[in-house]
Amino acid sequence: MKKILVLHTGGTISMQANAYGEVLPEADNPMNHVRLPLKDIQVEAVDFFNLPSPHITPQHMLDLGLYIKETALQYDGVVITHGTDTLEETAYFLDTLQLPPVPLILTGAMRSANELGSDGVYNYLSALRVAAHPQAADKGVLVVMNDEIHAAKYVTKTHTTNVSTFQTPTHGPLGIVMKQDIRFFKAAEQRRRFSIREIKGLVPIIKAYAGMEDGIISLLTADQIDGVFVEALGAGNLPPKAALAMTRLVEEDIPVVLVSRCFNGIAEPVYGYQGGGRKLQQAGLMFVKELNSQKARLKLLIALNAGLREEALKSYIEG
Repeated sequence: MKKILVLHTGGTISMQANAYGEVLPEADNPMNHVRLPLKDIQVEAVDFFNLPSPHITPQHMLDLGLYIKETALQYDGVVITHGTDTLEETAYFLDTLQLPPVPLILTGAMRSANELGSDGVYNYLSALRVAAHPQAADKGVLVVMNDEIHAAKYVTKTHTTNVSTFQTPTHGPLGIVMKQDIRFFKAAEQRRRFSIREIKGLVPIIKAYAGMEDGIISLLTADQIDGVFVEALGAGNLPPKAALAMTRLVEEDIPVVLVSRCFNGIAEPVYGYQGGGRKLQQAGLMFVKELNSQKARLKLLIALNAGLREEALKSYIEG
């Protein structure tokens, strides 16, 4: 018998639509009433939060991580139900913490419990099956949605409403959930993980666009922020005036980290013109590989709270 800890945190999977079509949280989580037609799986469920996922903060993510760290070894696996808007960020955050080596699965729903074609119960049962699977323990934090198993590091929400919204650009899923079996094709690579007790700091994300000048960047100062993330153009380039403004932030010892705004591919310092990636790297901007901006922001925030600075920070961010 596999004993699985379930932590409900809210989101569409725990909501219902009212007579006006508004999807709202339920005081009595529908997932607590799901019949479990799964052999050899015992569930212990905790209503940890009941929040729409846009309300989730890094502090909520850390609270989840600390609770899992204290309790997970009592179980064979952990499942977290979560709203989909920030599910990938919570998954990545947890995957960056030092947690017990039991399967840790996040899942959610794109349609609330009483909507036509609701996917919550199916995703929930699929997540339980993966959490109980012997091969899930060495794969890092996983996201299970719509019959697919994704690595927390790479998965992202790609559609506003479609049930197949969670995809992994470039790499594809780690495995699939079948009717009678679960198949893993590969494993995510080993990563550095941290033990932190607090999470604080302000790291905004700024998106580059054609004709961008210093504008909002010039309003940012070292006494206001702890770092900046910029979604750059193409392989990692900025319009000239924006590039100069970002360089000034680096000169004020503010970590400035760059990803591409492109859906696929990896930012890298290639172009040598003013504002080009090579010039930005020479000015001290850091390039993150294979993360979108929302996850890369958390990577920097966690690293800063873990005490990484200067070369140690650069090595971790660019590694």
